[in-house]
Amino acid sequence: MSDTGEGTQRAVVKTHDGPARPGSDDDSARPDSGADGPGSPPRPVRPTDSQRRWLRRGLDQPGGKLPLFDENGRRVDSRVVRACLAQGWAEPWFANPLKPDWLVCKLTEAGRAVVSTAGRPAS
Repeated sequence: MSDTGEGTQRAVVKTHDGPARPGSDDDSARPDSGADGPGSPPRPVRPTDSQRRWLRRGLDQPGGKLPLFDENGRRVDSRVVRACLAQGWAEPWFANPLKPDWLVCKLTEAGRAVVSTAGRPAS
């Protein structure tokens, strides 16, 4: 690392075919070995284990209602809920007048699809 003189540091990266360049460290400058090439379709996003557990619980509920609490009675982490909303796997169902900060959600068709295919080996 080199000091810029203003109390901040910048990483210097050596490229394989030229001089060092400021900006990022060597590992982050290289694409990972599994990266898709240019023009390739993006890889589908898969739910994490926590997201998958929460989404699966909506499969058995009327209208696909997703629970506010997990199997142990603890509130489902809002990061799990918001990540599933952002991916389109869940959608807000209605506003909870007693607890406006709690998101009452239901499973979407995309959520049903990702849960039904998650964990299966690729063909």
